Amino acid sequence: MSERILRALRLKTDPGVFFTTVGVILAFVVVTFFAGDWVGKVFGAASGWIMTDLGWFYIFGVTAFLGFLIWIALSRFGHVRLGGDGEMPEHSTLSWFGMLFAAGIGTILMFWGVAEPISHFATPPRGNVEPGTTDAANEAIAFTLYHFGLHTWTIFALPALAFAYFIYKRKMPPRVSSIFAPLLGDKVFGPIGKTIDIVALVGTVFGVATSVGLGTLQINAGLNELFGIAISPVVQVLVIAVVTTIACISVALGLEKGIKRLSNFNIVVAIALLIFVVVTGPTLFLLKGTVESLGIYLATLPELALWNNVFPASDDLASWQNTWTVFYWAWTITWSPFVGIFIARISRGRTIRQFVFGVLGLPVAFSVLWFGVFGMASFHIELFGSGGLANAVVEDGDIPGALFAFLSNYPLATLVSGIAVLLVVIFFTTSVDSASMVVDMMASGTDDEVQASPTHQRVIWGVLMGAVAATLLAGTGEGGLTALQEVITVIGLPFFIMGFVMMYSLVRGLSNDMGERPPTVTRQWQRTYSPEALEKHEEAPSPEPVHPLYRIPEEGERDAGGSATAGCDETVCDMQADEGGEATGDENAVGDKEASTGTP
Repeated sequence: MSERILRALRLKTDPGVFFTTVGVILAFVVVTFFAGDWVGKVFGAASGWIMTDLGWFYIFGVTAFLGFLIWIALSRFGHVRLGGDGEMPEHSTLSWFGMLFAAGIGTILMFWGVAEPISHFATPPRGNVEPGTTDAANEAIAFTLYHFGLHTWTIFALPALAFAYFIYKRKMPPRVSSIFAPLLGDKVFGPIGKTIDIVALVGTVFGVATSVGLGTLQINAGLNELFGIAISPVVQVLVIAVVTTIACISVALGLEKGIKRLSNFNIVVAIALLIFVVVTGPTLFLLKGTVESLGIYLATLPELALWNNVFPASDDLASWQNTWTVFYWAWTITWSPFVGIFIARISRGRTIRQFVFGVLGLPVAFSVLWFGVFGMASFHIELFGSGGLANAVVEDGDIPGALFAFLSNYPLATLVSGIAVLLVVIFFTTSVDSASMVVDMMASGTDDEVQASPTHQRVIWGVLMGAVAATLLAGTGEGGLTALQEVITVIGLPFFIMGFVMMYSLVRGLSNDMGERPPTVTRQWQRTYSPEALEKHEEAPSPEPVHPLYRIPEEGERDAGGSATAGCDETVCDMQADEGGEATGDENAVGDKEASTGTP
């Protein structure tokens, strides 16, 4: 039945994964539309339990992921290339950075660039400083960079690294289940693997839909500021329709012509907006403040990375971390498969070390600049200028309009606000079109390089994500978006647990593919009880490497235990330790030299 439907619709995808995912998403939308209160109660209770009782697990887990990434980049695995051993990166560093940023948190930085620093400035998270003071400003920038710095990109980088390795090194399908091949074996192609993929797809669509909802609210706020257009569900649905249409056109054009060009254009406009604020604002204050923001972030990061609000300053602040940090991590983890596969897709050919430090370094550096400038500029308005931002964001709750209230303090406010709306639209578009491409890859299990999927198949996913956000906003208003946030918090838990399994699976796969580490060979010393002996032994040459140190055995050359039994190179045999602990091998190539030198 499903095969006939696929042929009728001219789709090239996995029918079980595709139709089950679409069915679950549509069922959720229908139930939420007609029984939003019930959905809110069920998922609200579940998400409340997760954030309250398992918040510590999220805080510890993301920090553990960060430590793992740094370790694996600096380890012997760091030289492994994500692709063929001699393959080079297919995208320049600038284009790579643009696509990384646009598909990652570009929309979120536009939304929270002013709103989050001001929120923490007006209501300090730990309650140990006076609101609206310089101490509050320092704490606000520390928490903001903690939320959008290394830890957020760690959540993206871990699955991205695993995807890149198993897709481009092991040539596995571009699916979440492929990451678990070292543990599940051929079961990744069966019901267990398909279940993992369906959960990943549902979580990804919900996560992206939440971002679409936030972006829509901000665009509506910008249009209201510029043209007086009412903030209403009707306008928001029209915004989603227009942006989804642009995104579908972009995804139809493909990665090179669509997403890459939009991303490059977007990063240029974002940098131009950043420069405008620096040049027309209190330039010296912003430059000094940005540098100081980096110092504050680095100084407080070790503490914040494991801070769990054990001793809240008041009852009101007891749940602060749950509604901010824990929710961020739970939300981000749900759409990390989409961002992960997309980052893997554009990072082919880079080494693990290049990948980790690039993904953690480049976007985080830009985030520090962005929040350093916009955060410090917001503090300057509150401390030395006309003020009003804190009242608008915190007291009036106008978070979507925070950026435009901020820009009203700068020259050419109408023009720049229009550019900011355009920037949000393009960030919004690149998130939807790249998500559509990636979700289609996850559902079909094939890369465009292997089998190009029909254009309308990728467009279906873009329309579906837009429809989810539009239905929730139009049908249930802010309650629908809240329900969606609670749902992805619940869905994020199994994803988070999978992160720990993912680390083990990746190391196991790398270890199996690289083989055993060669034995360490050092210069051998004899007793050195005189100056003459010391001089003599120091003059002895150190061991010299003999290549090739490794050779991939031919089929049938391994015994039952998996060790090579034949094919020893004519000049270099496999070096193994004998019972006495001495190296054995070809005497001419790697054997002991004369006893007088004491050098192997």
